[in-house]
Amino acid sequence: MLHSHIAKKLPKFWRQALAFMLCVLLGGSLTLMVELRQVMASSVQPLVSQEKITAKSSLIQQGRELYQAQRYAEAINIWQLALKAETNPSSQATVLNYLSLAYQQLGQWQQANETINSSLNLIQNLQQTTPQTKLILAQALNTQGSLQLAQGKPEAALNTWQQATNIYTAAGYTQGRIGSLINQAQAQQALGLYLQARKTLAQVEQTLENQPDQQLKTTGLRSLGNVLKSVGAFADSRRVLQQSLQLLEDDPNLSQELSATLLSLGNTAYTQGDKNAALAYYERAANVVSANSVTHIQAQINELQLLIATGQTKKAENLSLELQPKFSNLSPSRSTIYARINFAKSLVKLGTKEYTTSAKLFATAIEEAENLSDRQAQSYALGYLGGLYEQTQQWSNAEDLTQQALQIAQAINAPHIAYQWQWQLGRILKAQGAIKSATSAYEVAFTTLKSLRSDLVAINSDIQFSFREAVEPVYREYVQLLLNPEPSQEQLKQARQVIESLQLAELDNFFRSACLQGQIVPIEQIQQSAAAVIYPIILPDRLEVIVSLPQQQLRHYATKINQAEVEETIEQLRENLEKPFTTPEGKLLSAKIYDWLIRPVEAELTESQVKTLVFVLDGALRNVAIAALYDGNNYLVEKYSIALTPGLELLGPRPLRQTKLKTLVAGLTEARHGFSSLPNVSDELKTIESEVPSEVLLNQTFTSSALRKQIDSVPFSVVHLATHGQFSSNADETFVLAWDKPIKLNELKNLLSSREQTTPEPIELLVLSACETAEGDKRAALGLAGIAIQAGARSTLASLWSLDDESSARLIGQFYKELATKQVTKAEALRQAQLSLLKDPDYRHPIHWAAYVLLGNWL
Repeated sequence: MLHSHIAKKLPKFWRQALAFMLCVLLGGSLTLMVELRQVMASSVQPLVSQEKITAKSSLIQQGRELYQAQRYAEAINIWQLALKAETNPSSQATVLNYLSLAYQQLGQWQQANETINSSLNLIQNLQQTTPQTKLILAQALNTQGSLQLAQGKPEAALNTWQQATNIYTAAGYTQGRIGSLINQAQAQQALGLYLQARKTLAQVEQTLENQPDQQLKTTGLRSLGNVLKSVGAFADSRRVLQQSLQLLEDDPNLSQELSATLLSLGNTAYTQGDKNAALAYYERAANVVSANSVTHIQAQINELQLLIATGQTKKAENLSLELQPKFSNLSPSRSTIYARINFAKSLVKLGTKEYTTSAKLFATAIEEAENLSDRQAQSYALGYLGGLYEQTQQWSNAEDLTQQALQIAQAINAPHIAYQWQWQLGRILKAQGAIKSATSAYEVAFTTLKSLRSDLVAINSDIQFSFREAVEPVYREYVQLLLNPEPSQEQLKQARQVIESLQLAELDNFFRSACLQGQIVPIEQIQQSAAAVIYPIILPDRLEVIVSLPQQQLRHYATKINQAEVEETIEQLRENLEKPFTTPEGKLLSAKIYDWLIRPVEAELTESQVKTLVFVLDGALRNVAIAALYDGNNYLVEKYSIALTPGLELLGPRPLRQTKLKTLVAGLTEARHGFSSLPNVSDELKTIESEVPSEVLLNQTFTSSALRKQIDSVPFSVVHLATHGQFSSNADETFVLAWDKPIKLNELKNLLSSREQTTPEPIELLVLSACETAEGDKRAALGLAGIAIQAGARSTLASLWSLDDESSARLIGQFYKELATKQVTKAEALRQAQLSLLKDPDYRHPIHWAAYVLLGNWL
């Protein structure tokens, strides 16, 4: 992954939210803009503002220069001297604010709190309020907001930043307003207020468009582009960064700014999967600045990591040789330490012949971090050197260095760093056969990760931070240890909890926000009511399955099969099921997956008189049409009702209220926005109208605003959308199509949950009948789970592939008939509808009925 783990994990999300912190310097015409991602290849450089405040002390200026050079401990020493020399209360308040920022950078949270509280007390006790003291207050509020977010108080942080915005707006200080709005957007994202975050960022963009100051405009656009990327708006990020680039290309004096914007564009392009464009941006970013500058080196490191990731080994080797001598001319700073570590990690990926060079780079990084008293950088450098010793199987050195790195991370209260070394320690102990100690280390890493949820999701699943490389394996490897070889009931329960937590973590990463806490229900409190819950988990060397039967101990079984074969079988089955006829190969593949998941527990399911199978599916298994699994004689749906859930912890099931179903039906039959027409939708809508009382929005009447109006005005229990839609592992590419525009995931959530103001009852059922999972996206079903959760509906019925034919209208009609006329669960209503097609010679092939899945509440 590009820009490696060091470069990503700034002290948590709130440290990222230091963006645009405005530190008015008494000694110069400067406003300090702390980098949004301090260690992301110089995305946001400190910006000089035009603010003029009289200086009394050159010490303050000296401290600022050290801070900008990322020599935070030295800056603190100088500012402490300045504080002693100052007698003016407003000047003291300013210096205390700076100190708080520097303490935050070093992870010294108690001192950061004490200094910002002292700063605020001084300002509030001033006898006279001047425009200058108001600006100092706004800056202190910005700093306080970042600390509140650090202490898990995003609502308070948002409120504090809103106060800062109001002061800057009243003072007409555009730069301050932009900065505090960007901070607000990040707090809104942390709270799961996606649309508000986007609206806030749109305000920022509008302000920048009308900004005459070119330097503020270009740097502001770059910051905005980086934040848009961090909230998952990749297309908007690239568009805004292109605007910054166009402004900069006309001015030859702004090469550093140009390089930083090109670097950000490379990062966004990589996130979008546009690797060729990313390489081109990185090359340009390196070429427009001096070969001795940190920006040049960071751009080349990103280029190197991308060359390695795309298998261009020869080019990567040549670039690594070109890079090596450039490090000798760098002045020590946090950025240069991280650059060494990133480079060393890239060299490790190039093979064993580079291990000695990598070790030397790590050792230099450790020494520089010690000299700068930068304990965060020191922890990273020690930990990654320990990781290198792990690769060379020098276990004693590996363990010793990892323990040192862990102790530092814990001392500076940096769990986002600590969990990595807890995980690394677990791997090292496991490799030495110390299974009990390894399991304990993994348990600690898992617990740390659970406590970290909102911090991790603030870090992109892109070149900065790979969820799949740096988080997911912790869960899977821990399960692997728990289930080996003969697990106890306690170990099975813990493994089940880990699987549930992984599902939750994946959804957090998908949404870029840990917004699901309020919905968690402890598993043991759920009445399973004749349902068996099946938890498969894909491990590198086997497929494990845990089964929870009503009022019984957990069952467990495994199949020795590697992950690649599991994924290939799933892909082949999906291709066969989408054929318009039943193939012998398709039945064999269905039987193979049946044997993995169901066969070992067949007898117990029969004995327990289970009627419903609830699957908490893992990875590629989410793309499987479970109803079509085949036991050699029958499909699974012929024996059981079937439901999926992202985890029982997340969606506690409750029965459907047996009241008159009120249904809001919206659909498109005509071609719109590049999508084909859906002529059979009109039959589907007529069928629904004939079965249940319905309000219909068709074609021109089905706009996003009309949908909202209907949802707000009438308490519908069912919302049915018969229109094109796509589920993707990228939230930004998950949508349903209305007449006026595609409604994206976050907007759909806002639209469907707006009724909470008028009625507290959630939508019982959301039906998406013509949607499909994105082609070629192995994790596309995450988008389906995402819509199910974001919609706030108790259940979601959706299709894994799109079917515009008579069969879908028949199946949907039968489903509503079952729900409206019989006392059946939603899962059983779907089963009966699927069986009605399976028994019809014209529609017996799985393509017609197997695509439909019920997510969430099956009762």
